[in-house]
Amino acid sequence: MKRSIVIGSPGAGKSTFARQLRDITGLPLYYLDMIWHLPDRTNITKNEFDKRLKDILNTDSWIIDGNYGRTIEMRLKYCDTVFFLDYPLEVCLTGAKARIGKKREEIPWVEEELDEEFRQWIIDFPEIELPQIYELLEQYGEGKEIHIFRSREDANKYLERI
Repeated sequence: MKRSIVIGSPGAGKSTFARQLRDITGLPLYYLDMIWHLPDRTNITKNEFDKRLKDILNTDSWIIDGNYGRTIEMRLKYCDTVFFLDYPLEVCLTGAKARIGKKREEIPWVEEELDEEFRQWIIDFPEIELPQIYELLEQYGEGKEIHIFRSREDANKYLERI
């Protein structure tokens, strides 16, 4: 495990899992949210984002945290390990609500509310995003170590074992 991606619904706890994985493995951790978002809540261009992502992908080892569906295929081509947090909708909504008002290292501001558009994206994730992720895992998963966790308990047990 030298090049890992952590994907799953917003609110699933991808960043928490990725931090714990980093602390155990010592691999460098990159948050896609920190690349995409600027502190003033604007973002960089897609071209600049892709360039920064490709620079990371071309290094020897990393953990990349985040979905950014447009780039999952690219990351799957480079990674050797996938951690997919496929948790129930209610777990993800609760997780997203729990981080309101908390400073986090993976995003350059403190969320003050659960934005309705973001909440709707979480609600739509199982129907819209999950099938695409499973399709990409099927397409690019050969020869890769793929871990699909259905609960935080399963993910925590994995982290305890490594």
